[in-house]
Amino acid sequence: MAKIRSLRANVTREEAIEQFSCPGLLRPVRRALSGPLRSVADFYIPFRVFHLDVRNRGKLETRIMAIDSTTGTLTPYSFPQHPGEEELVSAETRNHAASLISQEAAAQIAITRAQRLLFSTGFFRVRELNISAKLGAEIHVPYWVGFRGSTERAKFTVMDAVRRRIEGAKVRQIIRNWLSAEG
Repeated sequence: MAKIRSLRANVTREEAIEQFSCPGLLRPVRRALSGPLRSVADFYIPFRVFHLDVRNRGKLETRIMAIDSTTGTLTPYSFPQHPGEEELVSAETRNHAASLISQEAAAQIAITRAQRLLFSTGFFRVRELNISAKLGAEIHVPYWVGFRGSTERAKFTVMDAVRRRIEGAKVRQIIRNWLSAEG
């Protein structure tokens, strides 16, 4: 088992079970389509934290952004300041994806994401743009995985335990790849 540093979860295991159980009128429909909820597990995806110095129109702005280091395709995390000890926890787990992209590739993804954010505010507001990225720490983001099914093939739903939202195909593919590699 590896010891990792993770963002503190905002969703407890019990809250995740409640969400995955789909209370109310949708429960019978979900149960018929996907089967009953069988188990819930925690899972962690590594993110690299970057300190970005953004020079635009003669002004310097510092941003802190975390890019997933498994595929580089997940929605980045932005922080007002580097996550402190009160926002991080240590965990000993084997349920975590490996870092598959290099530090340089992750830095380039962070720079590109920052550029997109700036350009989305208006192309003509960008002048003499220069963005540099400095690596901070690697942290993991916690997820809850709800496994369901009544046959040999399990289906699963993934919830971001920090943002409190159900994730889509990109996160499910990371977990599917990890499960395939472990088996």
